[in-house]
Amino acid sequence: MDFLRPASWRDALAAKAAYPDAVPLAGGTDLMVELNFDLRRPARLLDLSRVGDLAAWDTADEGDTVVLGARVPFRDIVERLGAPLPALALAAHTVGSPQIRARGSVGGNLGTASPAGDAHPALLAAGARVEAASVRGSRLIPIDDFFTGPKRNVLADDELIRAVHVEAARGPQQFAKVGTRNAMVIAVCAFSLALHPHTRTVRTGIGSAAPTPVRARAAEEFLNGVLDEGGHWDHGRPVTPSAAARFAQLAASACAPIDDVRGSADYRRHAVAVLARRTLHWTWSAYTAPQGAASCA
Repeated sequence: MDFLRPASWRDALAAKAAYPDAVPLAGGTDLMVELNFDLRRPARLLDLSRVGDLAAWDTADEGDTVVLGARVPFRDIVERLGAPLPALALAAHTVGSPQIRARGSVGGNLGTASPAGDAHPALLAAGARVEAASVRGSRLIPIDDFFTGPKRNVLADDELIRAVHVEAARGPQQFAKVGTRNAMVIAVCAFSLALHPHTRTVRTGIGSAAPTPVRARAAEEFLNGVLDEGGHWDHGRPVTPSAAARFAQLAASACAPIDDVRGSADYRRHAVAVLARRTLHWTWSAYTAPQGAASCA
């Protein structure tokens, strides 16, 4: 196995162009498991640990967007980015152990493209964009278009993930996850909900309940209609129990789960419905609270 270790982003792109089969190695929290269990034996590894720019984050669009370098660890998201990226910070807090959170990153999560990646539902709910680059140039990929199948994404063979662009939250966001134990566990299912008061819309993200992370689009459309027709955005009226139940049912209908050792398909659908109802209650309660309404206006 060849080990490529570029010292700069330009060198990393050149190496990926020269060796398209080289597998990127950042935190290694997913890849090393596959290597240790002999599930994968790539001919080449492309170590990105010396590319310092990938481990930094910044803001763009006058502070409205957070640009996360592909190697920014989950630990930093939890400790430093909870205000602008609340759902992603909640998701990051559920990742593995402190040691894993110090190494694992959103870029690595996206590169692996597992249906159970903890960051994915929050990124879907926030409407993130993935910045991919090669020696040919760069492009921004809407997160809705990024996943193509289990552990597959739209990246070309010569592309690397440089950063993830996430709009800073303008309303409450939530993330919730069901696992077979309380910590250090792959999600049985996960759900994220983000309120976007400036556009009077909601977005969702579901993990570990379909071949790829998905949005519950019918549930979003239903809730958007309820909130608009009832004047909820202006008056802060609570969502009725029947509307919340219908939202949860539609969220569960968006799933296409499987039976496996972590849970049955029926259980996953039920759990997603429960998480959808709970996150709706939490986010709408935060929005209608006096301090929440003031900050989201």
